[in-house]
Amino acid sequence: MDTIDAGGAPIEPVQSPKAQPRDLIEPAHDTGHAAAIEAMVRAVPGVRPVPFHRLAYAAIDLGTNNCRLLIARPSGDHFVVIDAFSRVVRLGEGLAQSGQLSEAAMDRALAALQICADKLRRRNVHLARSVATEACRRATNGAEFIERVRRETGIRLDIITAQEEARLAVLGCHILLEHGEGPAMIFDIGGGSTEMVLVDTSDPVPRILDWQSVPWGVVSLTESIGDIADSADARAAAYAEMRRLVRTGFASFAERVATEREGQADQGTIRLLGTSGTVTTLASLHLNLPHYDRSAVDGVIVPAASMRAISQRLAACSFEERIAVPCIGRERADLVVAGCAILETILDIWPAQRLGIADRGIREGILRSLMATASDSEKARLATRRRDTAPVKDIA
Repeated sequence: MDTIDAGGAPIEPVQSPKAQPRDLIEPAHDTGHAAAIEAMVRAVPGVRPVPFHRLAYAAIDLGTNNCRLLIARPSGDHFVVIDAFSRVVRLGEGLAQSGQLSEAAMDRALAALQICADKLRRRNVHLARSVATEACRRATNGAEFIERVRRETGIRLDIITAQEEARLAVLGCHILLEHGEGPAMIFDIGGGSTEMVLVDTSDPVPRILDWQSVPWGVVSLTESIGDIADSADARAAAYAEMRRLVRTGFASFAERVATEREGQADQGTIRLLGTSGTVTTLASLHLNLPHYDRSAVDGVIVPAASMRAISQRLAACSFEERIAVPCIGRERADLVVAGCAILETILDIWPAQRLGIADRGIREGILRSLMATASDSEKARLATRRRDTAPVKDIA
């Protein structure tokens, strides 16, 4: 598969499509993509198929906390982002207590997804994959919500497994791993779950050696603790409990990777890469940015000790103090402490000296899968065309 690089890609002006896309959303399984593309290129008799590099592809990631969209076109071995959208929707708000998605949360997510659907039409997207993660996996009304989304927006969300979520995150960000020998660890701190993935990087596309997903993300972990009294002791106790919950969740995984961890620690070759709002926010604080800047954060390598120190400082702050911190604000002030607890626990399990930061993940992984499948289909089509138009040799 080709590598991807969405960092710093230009955003092109919105252009009116020449025609409405026949089907904005395809089933999530890769086996259907090639057939869908073949159907598209044959749909209009006498009209040449759109060249592969001019097709627009889209990925939607509806998480427990955020709704994100990315639209891109292939560009050599990379892709160029032509449109993007992200909004905090807190779909999993209250899920830990009720076991269901609330009406208010579903309404927020639907409003964001309607914007996504409008962008897909305006960009004349040919093929898209839309996924939902932990909140919809856990909610008893998750399937009902997925059907409501399809009915009201036309978007066909697929509730993916934790394993597929981990695979897509790795596929989307592994290019930012530091070069080195031996397996590396990639993690994704989400709103409703966190995944740790041990990968073999000896090939261009990493091979997953082991992985673990726990139902602790910034939303679910925050809600599990509940309200915290406004005192230093209460904040310290809550943070310790968060650390304990995450440590218990990853206990079996930590035991499985212990031998590899110890061997790499002795050689000083431990590599770690994280993708999440938590790590990008903390990296922004490490860099003393006055506001978030993706171009400064995506791909940066930071000292793990600095990330620990920032985590512990934020955990000790009051809610009002965290609101005043640049790059956090009111939107993240109540969730960032849970992210810090998860990050520190990950650093305990895989004690790297340096941490790679990725502002990319599932969406980029989806796009890479779509484009790789489309590229294979295009190559097969061209090969068939060359074969059918080749002159017949006289073998008499």
